[in-house]
Amino acid sequence: MDLIYALLIILIIGCLLTIIYIFYYNKLQDVKLKIDEAESIIDENLRKKYDIIVDIKNIIENELKDEKISFKEIEELKNENISNFNMDRKLDEFLNLIDKIKNDYEVIKTNKDMIAFLKDIKKTNEKLDSAKSFYNTNITESNSLVRKFPSNIIAKFHNIKIKPFFDNKNMNDDDINDFKL
Repeated sequence: MDLIYALLIILIIGCLLTIIYIFYYNKLQDVKLKIDEAESIIDENLRKKYDIIVDIKNIIENELKDEKISFKEIEELKNENISNFNMDRKLDEFLNLIDKIKNDYEVIKTNKDMIAFLKDIKKTNEKLDSAKSFYNTNITESNSLVRKFPSNIIAKFHNIKIKPFFDNKNMNDDDINDFKL
Protein backbone atom coordinates (compact mmCIF):
# COMPACT_ATOMS: atom_id res chain seq x y z
CA MET A 1 0.00 0.00 0.00
CA ASP A 2 2.89 2.39 0.78
CA LEU A 3 4.33 1.70 -2.67
CA ILE A 4 1.06 2.74 -4.32
CA TYR A 5 1.00 6.00 -2.30
CA ALA A 6 4.63 6.69 -3.17
CA LEU A 7 3.97 6.10 -6.89
CA LEU A 8 0.84 8.25 -6.68
CA ILE A 9 2.81 11.10 -5.04
CA ILE A 10 5.56 10.80 -7.65
CA LEU A 11 2.93 10.85 -10.41
CA ILE A 12 1.23 13.93 -8.92
CA ILE A 13 4.58 15.74 -8.56
CA GLY A 14 5.49 14.78 -12.15
CA CYS A 15 2.14 16.10 -13.41
CA LEU A 16 2.58 19.36 -11.47
CA LEU A 17 6.10 19.82 -12.85
CA THR A 18 4.82 19.13 -16.36
CA ILE A 19 2.03 21.69 -15.95
CA ILE A 20 4.51 24.28 -14.63
CA TYR A 21 6.88 23.53 -17.52
CA ILE A 22 4.09 23.87 -20.11
CA PHE A 23 2.81 27.09 -18.53
CA TYR A 24 6.20 28.85 -18.56
CA TYR A 25 7.22 27.47 -21.94
CA ASN A 26 3.99 28.79 -23.46
CA LYS A 27 4.50 32.13 -21.73
CA LEU A 28 8.03 32.40 -23.20
CA GLN A 29 6.74 31.45 -26.64
CA ASP A 30 3.88 33.95 -26.41
CA VAL A 31 6.32 36.77 -25.63
CA LYS A 32 8.61 35.59 -28.44
CA LEU A 33 5.72 35.79 -30.92
CA LYS A 34 4.91 39.32 -29.79
CA ILE A 35 8.57 40.32 -30.18
CA ASP A 36 8.67 38.81 -33.66
CA GLU A 37 5.47 40.67 -34.56
CA ALA A 38 6.91 43.96 -33.34
CA GLU A 39 10.16 43.34 -35.27
CA SER A 40 8.11 42.71 -38.40
CA ILE A 41 6.16 45.95 -37.96
CA ILE A 42 9.39 47.88 -37.29
CA ASP A 43 11.04 46.36 -40.36
CA GLU A 44 8.07 47.14 -42.58
CA ASN A 45 7.88 50.75 -41.42
CA LEU A 46 11.63 51.27 -41.76
CA ARG A 47 11.39 50.10 -45.37
CA LYS A 48 8.49 52.49 -45.94
CA LYS A 49 10.44 55.32 -44.29
CA TYR A 50 13.46 54.57 -46.50
CA ASP A 51 11.30 54.65 -49.64
CA ILE A 52 9.74 57.96 -48.64
CA ILE A 53 13.17 59.46 -47.94
CA VAL A 54 14.33 58.34 -51.40
CA ASP A 55 11.28 60.04 -52.90
CA ILE A 56 12.05 63.21 -50.94
CA LYS A 57 15.66 63.03 -52.11
CA ASN A 58 14.46 62.92 -55.71
CA ILE A 59 12.27 65.99 -55.16
CA ILE A 60 15.19 67.89 -53.63
CA GLU A 61 17.54 66.89 -56.44
CA ASN A 62 15.00 67.89 -59.08
CA GLU A 63 14.19 71.23 -57.46
CA LEU A 64 17.79 72.16 -56.60
CA LYS A 65 19.67 71.02 -59.67
CA ASP A 66 22.27 73.76 -59.39
CA GLU A 67 23.06 73.15 -55.71
CA LYS A 68 25.80 70.82 -54.53
CA ILE A 69 23.64 68.60 -52.35
CA SER A 70 24.54 64.92 -52.38
CA PHE A 71 22.61 61.96 -51.08
CA LYS A 72 25.05 59.19 -51.95
CA GLU A 73 24.83 57.76 -48.44
CA ILE A 74 21.10 57.06 -48.75
CA GLU A 75 21.70 55.00 -51.88
CA GLU A 76 24.54 53.10 -50.21
CA LEU A 77 22.43 52.47 -47.12
CA LYS A 78 20.27 49.97 -48.99
CA ASN A 79 23.28 47.74 -49.61
CA GLU A 80 24.59 47.86 -46.05
CA ASN A 81 23.94 44.98 -43.67
CA ILE A 82 22.91 46.83 -40.51
CA SER A 83 20.44 46.27 -37.72
CA ASN A 84 17.01 47.89 -37.63
CA PHE A 85 18.22 50.05 -34.76
CA ASN A 86 21.13 51.42 -36.80
CA MET A 87 18.93 51.80 -39.88
CA ASP A 88 16.47 53.85 -37.83
CA ARG A 89 19.30 56.09 -36.59
CA LYS A 90 20.66 56.62 -40.10
CA LEU A 91 17.23 57.40 -41.52
CA ASP A 92 16.68 59.94 -38.75
CA GLU A 93 20.00 61.57 -39.68
CA PHE A 94 18.78 61.90 -43.27
CA LEU A 95 15.48 63.35 -42.05
CA ASN A 96 17.40 65.96 -40.07
CA LEU A 97 19.38 66.85 -43.20
CA ILE A 98 16.17 67.05 -45.22
CA ASP A 99 14.62 69.28 -42.56
CA LYS A 100 17.60 71.65 -42.76
CA ILE A 101 17.38 71.75 -46.56
CA LYS A 102 13.63 72.36 -46.36
CA ASN A 103 14.18 75.28 -44.02
CA ASP A 104 16.89 76.77 -46.25
CA TYR A 105 14.98 76.58 -49.54
CA GLU A 106 11.46 77.98 -49.87
CA VAL A 107 10.87 76.06 -53.12
CA ILE A 108 11.30 72.79 -51.19
CA LYS A 109 9.16 73.91 -48.27
CA THR A 110 6.20 74.76 -50.53
CA ASN A 111 6.42 71.72 -52.83
CA LYS A 112 3.09 69.80 -52.66
CA ASP A 113 4.73 66.40 -53.04
CA MET A 114 7.23 67.27 -50.34
CA ILE A 115 4.44 68.25 -47.95
CA ALA A 116 2.62 64.97 -48.67
CA PHE A 117 5.78 62.92 -48.15
CA LEU A 118 6.51 64.69 -44.88
CA LYS A 119 3.01 63.81 -43.67
CA ASP A 120 3.67 60.19 -44.64
CA ILE A 121 6.95 60.30 -42.70
CA LYS A 122 5.11 61.61 -39.65
CA LYS A 123 2.55 58.78 -39.83
CA THR A 124 5.29 56.21 -40.35
CA ASN A 125 7.27 57.57 -37.39
CA GLU A 126 4.17 57.30 -35.20
CA LYS A 127 3.74 53.65 -36.21
CA LEU A 128 7.45 53.06 -35.61
CA ASP A 129 7.30 54.62 -32.15
CA SER A 130 4.34 52.44 -31.24
CA ALA A 131 6.04 49.31 -32.53
CA LYS A 132 9.26 50.16 -30.66
CA SER A 133 7.30 50.66 -27.46
CA PHE A 134 5.49 47.34 -27.99
CA TYR A 135 8.82 45.65 -28.74
CA ASN A 136 10.53 47.07 -25.63
CA THR A 137 7.58 46.14 -23.41
CA ASN A 138 7.75 42.55 -24.58
CA ILE A 139 11.55 42.47 -24.35
CA THR A 140 11.18 43.55 -20.72
CA GLU A 141 8.76 40.69 -20.09
CA SER A 142 10.96 38.21 -21.93
CA ASN A 143 14.10 39.28 -20.07
CA SER A 144 12.21 39.06 -16.80
CA LEU A 145 11.13 35.50 -17.57
CA VAL A 146 14.67 34.55 -18.60
CA ARG A 147 15.99 35.80 -15.25
CA LYS A 148 13.33 34.47 -12.85
CA PHE A 149 12.88 31.01 -11.42
CA PRO A 150 11.44 28.61 -12.64
CA SER A 151 11.14 30.08 -16.14
CA ASN A 152 14.91 30.66 -16.26
CA ILE A 153 15.45 26.88 -16.23
CA ILE A 154 13.09 26.44 -19.15
CA ALA A 155 14.73 29.37 -20.99
CA LYS A 156 18.18 27.81 -20.53
CA PHE A 157 16.87 24.46 -21.67
CA HIS A 158 15.56 26.06 -24.89
CA ASN A 159 18.54 28.41 -25.27
CA ILE A 160 16.47 31.58 -24.86
CA LYS A 161 18.72 34.48 -23.90
CA ILE A 162 18.36 38.04 -22.67
CA LYS A 163 17.83 40.44 -25.58
CA PRO A 164 18.70 44.13 -25.86
CA PHE A 165 16.02 46.77 -26.09
CA PHE A 166 15.36 48.47 -29.43
CA ASP A 167 17.50 51.40 -28.38
CA ASN A 168 20.40 48.91 -28.27
CA LYS A 169 21.08 49.54 -24.59
CA ASN A 170 22.41 46.54 -22.76
CA MET A 171 21.55 46.76 -19.09
CA ASN A 172 23.89 43.87 -18.24
CA ASP A 173 27.18 45.24 -19.46
CA ASP A 174 29.63 47.65 -17.87
CA ASP A 175 29.28 50.25 -20.64
CA ILE A 176 28.01 53.42 -19.00
CA ASN A 177 28.08 55.23 -22.34
CA ASP A 178 24.90 53.40 -23.42
CA PHE A 179 22.84 56.27 -22.15
CA LYS A 180 24.61 59.12 -23.89
CA LEU A 181 22.89 60.63 -26.90
